[in-house]
Amino acid sequence: MSITTDRRTLVATKEREQQYIGDRWWRLLTIALLVIIAVIMLLPFTWLVSSSLKLQHQVFQYPPKWIPDPIRFENYVEALTYKPFHIYLKNTMVIIILNEIAVLWSASFCAYGFARMRFPGRDFWFAIVIGTMMMPYVVLVVPTFVIFSRLGWIDTFLPLTVPQFFGGGAFNIFLLRQFFRTIPEELSDAARIDGATEFGIYWRIMLPLAKPALITVAIFTFLNTWNDFFGPLIYLNSPENFTVAVGLASFRGVLNTRWELQMAASTATILPVVILFFVAQRYFIKGIVMTGLKG
Repeated sequence: MSITTDRRTLVATKEREQQYIGDRWWRLLTIALLVIIAVIMLLPFTWLVSSSLKLQHQVFQYPPKWIPDPIRFENYVEALTYKPFHIYLKNTMVIIILNEIAVLWSASFCAYGFARMRFPGRDFWFAIVIGTMMMPYVVLVVPTFVIFSRLGWIDTFLPLTVPQFFGGGAFNIFLLRQFFRTIPEELSDAARIDGATEFGIYWRIMLPLAKPALITVAIFTFLNTWNDFFGPLIYLNSPENFTVAVGLASFRGVLNTRWELQMAASTATILPVVILFFVAQRYFIKGIVMTGLKG
């Protein structure tokens, strides 16, 4: 009896060892594959940064030289002073700050109503909001341009900021609604028993608990506003009102042969986005993972 038990224990031990070795090799293979994919995806960005520090004749040198020699940080100074990028940056930051306030307030307010308040046709109206995501942006360009031109808003920041105060976009509302639904309703019920109003529950309980989702929405809003080229191109005519995206496009049109300066300007405009992601990635990933855990 003991011999049989020892054999079974030995067989089980060998099976566990084989499974551990198999899992270990599979884990190493997965890590190696992820590293290869990451290196491939980083190659264009690496070439961009490398070219921004080269001399003009070294940009398209073959075979490519990844480490510039000499390293020219002067390219950044020349690129960012050739055009008034400090004005473009100021305009972009003004629009971003207004849009952040508008989206975080209006989207969270609408999302709370769809998530926790019961009213006739709630699911129908939420479906209508989600349905607007299926409508292409280019379909609305002409009618919205006509509306804003009749209002006299052309060549101002109003067309780029005022619409954000009316919901902040269907995706932001959906993301926050799904996060609000993961918060236990007992917290709201306890607050109502203590005499809290719906706005008090929204402001004092829901918003502090929804910090990861709010940061995620803030990151998306920053990226969309920072990278927006089509909107400022349509509504902004004066160079002193240009944003970073439009200013970079005009930069390419003037210095179409100074590739090292274009690379430097492009790297400078990408840098804030990269810094933002690394600073807020913990909240960003948490907000995405926790959203939608409850239907």
